[in-house]
Amino acid sequence: MALTSCSLLRLQPGSTGSIQRIEGMNPILRRRLADLGVSEGVMIRLKGKGPFMGPITLECNGQLFAIRRKEASMIEVKVS
Repeated sequence: MALTSCSLLRLQPGSTGSIQRIEGMNPILRRRLADLGVSEGVMIRLKGKGPFMGPITLECNGQLFAIRRKEASMIEVKVS
């Protein structure tokens, strides 16, 4: 079983990964995500992708929330 690393955007709905790195994100938004429990080392599940380049719905620590695709592209996850 090989571990690969990719952008959160490349995951398919229902996939789970461990956040490896968050880079280039606005510090205020990064802090807001940290308040929701999104930080390096945390497991995250992609629940769905909005139509017409809409937001990405995520589940982390039992919470559901959505972020823009621009921010999702800045989150690198490790999937198995």
